[in-house]
Amino acid sequence: MIKLYYHPSPNPAKVALFLEEAGLPYEMVPVDTRRGDQFKPEFLAINPNGKTPALTDGDVKIFDSSAILLYLAEKTGQFLPENTPEARGQMLSWLMFVATGIGPYCGQAVHFTRAAPEKIPYAINRYSYEAKRHWGLIEAQLGKHRYMLGDSYTLVDMAVWGWATRIPFALGEEIFSQIPNIKRHLDEISARPAAQRAMALKDQFAFKAEMDEEARKFLFPQNANLVA
Repeated sequence: MIKLYYHPSPNPAKVALFLEEAGLPYEMVPVDTRRGDQFKPEFLAINPNGKTPALTDGDVKIFDSSAILLYLAEKTGQFLPENTPEARGQMLSWLMFVATGIGPYCGQAVHFTRAAPEKIPYAINRYSYEAKRHWGLIEAQLGKHRYMLGDSYTLVDMAVWGWATRIPFALGEEIFSQIPNIKRHLDEISARPAAQRAMALKDQFAFKAEMDEEARKFLFPQNANLVA
């Protein structure tokens, strides 16, 4: 049985979407990061980085959401582009672009605008600008195609969707007026039954929502002594 170690945040969401789309049976194992579950020995034995998601499939242990998506796509033969070097090159490029660009810059934009104990204009401008620039490349790609790799729905679309659900939180509600193709793509995927089931996972467990001193200690241990 596949086990998905899950927290209701963008990277676990994209893996949940794939599992639901593929119809794979799995067990959701909650990881409450604001209570420090990610640092428990049993989780670190699967994901030494102490971040969600992680996935086990029998004896197989995988961490990093992009690696998990690739593993599941290759395991099932589903949601992959056509089997050509050109198509695979595009898939890997956009998948890693989400992993190394969209995710980190959106995450840092949220941190410096919402969580940092000191609002530093340089940092806010730096990460917000780069997050918008990265999303601009996604917007341009979706302006040329229905989906990220053309006319077929693939794992890359799932990776984009996971982060697109949080764009307003990262960059403000008004951002969607500037990225209509991303909004179209987000709305189409969010309306899929599999996406509805993936989004409902968060309601299966009472994840801690408060950003109190305990949560700050686990999420930002390097600044645990600072007051937001």
